[in-house]
Amino acid sequence: MTKLSVNINKIATLRNARGGNVPNLLQVAIDLQRFGAQGITIHPRPDERHIRYQDARDLKSIVTTEYNIEGNPKHNFIDLVLECKPTQVTLVPDEIGAITSNAGWNTILNKSFLTEVIAEFQRNGIRTSIFVDPDLKMIEGARETGADRIELYTEEYAKQYELGNKNAVISYTKSAELALELGLGINAGHDLSLDNIRFFKENIPGLLEVSIGHALISEALYLGLDNVVNGYLLRLR
Repeated sequence: MTKLSVNINKIATLRNARGGNVPNLLQVAIDLQRFGAQGITIHPRPDERHIRYQDARDLKSIVTTEYNIEGNPKHNFIDLVLECKPTQVTLVPDEIGAITSNAGWNTILNKSFLTEVIAEFQRNGIRTSIFVDPDLKMIEGARETGADRIELYTEEYAKQYELGNKNAVISYTKSAELALELGLGINAGHDLSLDNIRFFKENIPGLLEVSIGHALISEALYLGLDNVVNGYLLRLR
């Protein structure tokens, strides 16, 4: 079964909008795992506009499933990850001020940088994943960095699926097939939802994990977190 890791950035955004501690981020993480989520994902940014660095530290003792920290490995991010020692670190090339992640790594141009960073994390027992577009050359490049996994950037798939173009999944299928041949684990995330997740899962061989936040939290406003998490789990079986 593909694992579901829930990104709780939006919970932090809601909390920060009013100050204080409502909703309680740590309690939400506890409850999501109790509802069946198999991992918790956070994506702290340097401006701490949603997840704060202290949240990352506090969650270390709360997450009993898989703990995934995403981010660009600079601006103290590396130190934070080494301090928290999550199950997995997902390297994302987002820049300061970016509203959300909008591209995968160029693993060829950034090979030396990524190789050095990944080696440091692996020396500390942290599984590494690289955020990539469904581009065969970038996946080959990811393998050259020594990464354990890739995370397929699925925004374009989600857009095309909504338009009725299910063939958009083909490039992702081919990317997954190559990743498996190269010995890379396969994760995926960005704009996956209850509407499009089943078809994606059915067409991606070896899909180990999906990380979903914005859509899941938005759907939960209508359906409730328990129902939404189990809705994903049903579709991922």
